[in-house]
Amino acid sequence: MREALFIKRNAEKWQRYQQEPDVDADEQAERFITLLDDLAYSRTFYPQSKVTRWINNIAASIYQKIYRNRKEKYTRLRTFWTNELPLVLYRHRMALLVTFLFFVLTLAMGVFSSATDESFVKSILGEGYVSMTEENIEKGDPFGVYRDEAKFTMFMRIAANNIQVAFRAFVFGIFFGIGTLWILFYNGIMVGAFEYMFFAKGLGWQSIMVIWIHGTMEIASIIISGCAGVVMGAGILFPGTYSVAQSFKRNVKDALKIIISMVPFFIVAAFLESYVTYQMSDRFVTGKHAGGGLPVWAGIFILACSFALMFWYFVWYPRQVAKKQRLLVSDHSGRIQILTDV
Repeated sequence: MREALFIKRNAEKWQRYQQEPDVDADEQAERFITLLDDLAYSRTFYPQSKVTRWINNIAASIYQKIYRNRKEKYTRLRTFWTNELPLVLYRHRMALLVTFLFFVLTLAMGVFSSATDESFVKSILGEGYVSMTEENIEKGDPFGVYRDEAKFTMFMRIAANNIQVAFRAFVFGIFFGIGTLWILFYNGIMVGAFEYMFFAKGLGWQSIMVIWIHGTMEIASIIISGCAGVVMGAGILFPGTYSVAQSFKRNVKDALKIIISMVPFFIVAAFLESYVTYQMSDRFVTGKHAGGGLPVWAGIFILACSFALMFWYFVWYPRQVAKKQRLLVSDHSGRIQILTDV
């Protein structure tokens, strides 16, 4: 049978299976068996065709629904972190790459603008904050701002602010992702101007050691939250074989999983900023108040662990989970490879 005729005979059925996923268990099982037959035929005669990949993804989606329905409730939280979320991240890995590169670009723009315009840093960070930081530098305590507030109060304020920024980046994704990119743009510019302020004063190394103890996890979490907003916007702009409504609904579910997963990372980042960063800042106090503080090796260790954790869980681990999700299913046509929808 020609591929065009094969598609013509079955396309309506495949689209119905894809766009009407919520059916009872018996219907799901019947659809799955039907798709296995179609997939066996397609893989035999059109192994490199896009239609084979399409059938494969629909079958994998139904299989996952059947499999999830069999899971015990007490394993739900564990499987979310070890399987469900990593697969979502892998499926939207290009959106994550785009948000990361966009943030890096805006950070570079912030540095460049600060280097070419002396007033730019004050216009972004505020004249009051810049003046306070310059006074602290003159007093030999460049990062004194981290000791100006009660630790628990600072922790609650920073955690709430970071979570608010993350959810704003997610919600603004409804505007085709443009709102999310604007939030990333502003934060990237701000980080670039902030870092330039210290590098211009000869405190670049110190600023990295102090600020990025918490900043590594905090900034990475903001970028990933931006990815959630971009995913939601992409559901409208790039529906693929789905209807716009179905694509949007599907991507919103994925984006919600990503944004909710960011909450514990923002809390950890707020804890580090409130209770650890100021101890590292003590290491770089000069004058009569010098001495003490967190050892440099400890700061490097925390920074390295934060980076390793974010890279491992959000970049490397999803790829490994996706590889393991290649399922071999046997039927009367032989061994059929079903790939998850990633």
